[in-house]
Amino acid sequence: MKVVALVSGGKDRCYAMMKCLQYGHQIVAVANLMPADDSVDELDSYMYQTVGDQIVISYAECMGVPLFRRRIQGSTRHQKLSYRMTPGDEVEDMFILLNEVKRQIPSVTAVSSGAIGSDYQRLRVKSVCSRLGVVSLAYLWKQDQSMLLQEMITSGIVAITVKV
Repeated sequence: MKVVALVSGGKDRCYAMMKCLQYGHQIVAVANLMPADDSVDELDSYMYQTVGDQIVISYAECMGVPLFRRRIQGSTRHQKLSYRMTPGDEVEDMFILLNEVKRQIPSVTAVSSGAIGSDYQRLRVKSVCSRLGVVSLAYLWKQDQSMLLQEMITSGIVAITVKV
């Protein structure tokens, strides 16, 4: 499948891209949601990690794929576990971003995310993917985190802690 990878600059989403490649998929673009204000390093968000997101530009350059970015305009409005389209919710920013990727690269058939244990995040990515007619790839979902960390180290990922 041709995949757009949701990236934040974190190790989990980077490793999720590596898993996509391992399973024979092709990363054709990376996409990132960033704070509306450049002076804000971290959002109070249930969905998005924004600390360290400056590195995503290098991801795209190193991979030779386009980077799509959107400023987060929404906020957490729909807090129930099962998501439904909610105007002004931060999830709608992801929909707009990925819809633009699909418009520019119609061959995209899947979205990769680094969700490991958050049903809240996984179900929202899945909802957006369903609305766009693409597959949600969450290869790290429900994996043992100690095992995942060891796999990441073994695979050569060098991670720097920027947020605890």
